[in-house]
Amino acid sequence: MDQQDDERQWVRRSRGGDPEAFGVLVERYEGMVHTLTYRMTGSLADAEDVAQEVFLRAYDRLANLREEGKFAAWLRQIAVNTSLNWLKRQKHREALARRWAAEAEGPRQAGYERSEPDDERAQRVTAALLRLPAKQRAAVVLTLCEGLSHGEAARALGCAEATVSWRVFAARAKLKRWLRP
Repeated sequence: MDQQDDERQWVRRSRGGDPEAFGVLVERYEGMVHTLTYRMTGSLADAEDVAQEVFLRAYDRLANLREEGKFAAWLRQIAVNTSLNWLKRQKHREALARRWAAEAEGPRQAGYERSEPDDERAQRVTAALLRLPAKQRAAVVLTLCEGLSHGEAARALGCAEATVSWRVFAARAKLKRWLRP
């Protein structure tokens, strides 16, 4: 039995209500999902929350998975969409927090400090990646970080391959500009 047949068996058992079978799928793909959500959120804690949400959504939507479909690709699409939704909510929360802070502080602005990771270059790259618009970031994460082809990334993002290519091109130009010494 090859890996895809094995995967289909776990999916069938999960659909039949076997929680242990879904646990096997979670164990098999939690690294992939967590890596993707971390690259999208830039925070380990947020990535864990988003990854948990991804698996809850996947479990709830198992009936929507086509039998001939590949579970990993389907799960990756859920992870990207969940991350993009999280980013939209996060942007709204941050704007609200800034407004409340400005109202509470009056004319003063409180400084915001981040603890620096050991590798300064990694911090700069992560910060630059997080500055990208969410859809460009998703395209970069899927193609450059996750190693997907532009076609695979397009399917995960629900857009045309040319759109992914354009997003990666635009993102690379911005990253080059921002990361110049």
